[in-house]
Amino acid sequence: MSLIASYISGVTMLGTPAEIYNFGAQYWLIVFAMCLSGFTVATVYLPVFTKLQVCSSYEGGLKAVVYTDTWQTVVMFISVLVVVILGIISVGGMNVIIERAYAGNRLHSLNPNMYDRYTVFSVLIGGFTYWTSFNSVHQTMVQRYLSLPNDKQAKLSVGIFTVGVVFFISMCCFAGVLVFSTYYDCDPLTANRISNSDQLIPLFVVETAGHLRGVPGLFIAGVFGAALSSLSVVLNSTSVVLLEDVFKGVCHFDLTETRAKIISKCIVLILGVISVCLVFVVEHMGGVFEVASSLSAIVAGTMFGVFSLGMLIPWANTKGAVAGAIAGFIMSCIVSYGGQYASSAKLIVHPTLPISVDGCAETYGINVTAPPPIVYPDESAVFPLFRLSYLWITPIGVVTVMIVGVITSFLTGKTDIRFLDPELISPVCQWILPEEAGYSVEDRDYLPLWT
Repeated sequence: MSLIASYISGVTMLGTPAEIYNFGAQYWLIVFAMCLSGFTVATVYLPVFTKLQVCSSYEGGLKAVVYTDTWQTVVMFISVLVVVILGIISVGGMNVIIERAYAGNRLHSLNPNMYDRYTVFSVLIGGFTYWTSFNSVHQTMVQRYLSLPNDKQAKLSVGIFTVGVVFFISMCCFAGVLVFSTYYDCDPLTANRISNSDQLIPLFVVETAGHLRGVPGLFIAGVFGAALSSLSVVLNSTSVVLLEDVFKGVCHFDLTETRAKIISKCIVLILGVISVCLVFVVEHMGGVFEVASSLSAIVAGTMFGVFSLGMLIPWANTKGAVAGAIAGFIMSCIVSYGGQYASSAKLIVHPTLPISVDGCAETYGINVTAPPPIVYPDESAVFPLFRLSYLWITPIGVVTVMIVGVITSFLTGKTDIRFLDPELISPVCQWILPEEAGYSVEDRDYLPLWT
């Protein structure tokens, strides 16, 4: 439950239905990437952490966080499930939903074009890399794995987490189809009933279940619960990192426990204010789902690439890891911010699926003129990397880290794998290590010559 709460955010609950509404159900393929990601985490990355039993800045108050996350997860699931059930009843059943979705081209065929927002390759490859980057090496997840007594239970938690997230994301995707089937003949954005696509699901909840006392509040509680479960652990852990690594480590401040608590709380307050201020910036950058995914993909790809380099490539060294991390971060920033700039400058406009306003007058008493056909800009002059879907940012970052890291490691003197601790390498790659791996440098004279 805590794992699900840590990953699912308010962006997921608000942004996913809007993506399905505007671009179709192709994003739903992400559930297959999630299943593969869960298997990869349990077999490739998790065994390394469970053997090492490393600590992190997220370990303080973990028990309280887990209990809180559990209740927040329950509220999230109930809120989405109730809204979906009431929506199905309101529309008239599954047959009506499917018919309208097909007629509106929301259940369209797969598209292989890499420049399109969602394709079978970008969703499966990009989605797998993005999900695995967080679920395998992000400390909010790893520390929860390590709180369990043994490797078997840790793997079981990954399995339960995968099933739970697949179900939740599927509900959010279905909610997008449900919203379209409700507004199939009167697009709320075109009718000026909302100002942004991210308001689609709140509008749907109010109009579908607003007459039922408590249901809108339940949904709002689910959204806030999802947001707070993700935000709280990040703000608190960041304050601890700044306190320990910057104030105490770099600045060498000798702080009493009382002063350390005050500084930590002040950091959380400052970060919270900055987060609120950034909302006014994000609203001008397009849909919240794409913006949040694009920005988080920068760190995700870099971090995942560094850990993968260390766990999967035994010859990698420190210089290779540093060089790879810098190169991967720069490359991810270029692709992410370049794409965001091109989108905000209208150099790139992702084609949305057709909408209708024919039923606005009859259903809502609003006379709406059909919008003119969208004139899409010529994107041939835009740098190709900026035209890619945001789902490719993480794979690009990971590949860059791995390539630069491996090349740098071999140029600067690769690690002698005879003296490498096998527990630092993933089980799937330990076959590369020689039998004498793990011996200390002092035992060098007693080892056979390496040829």
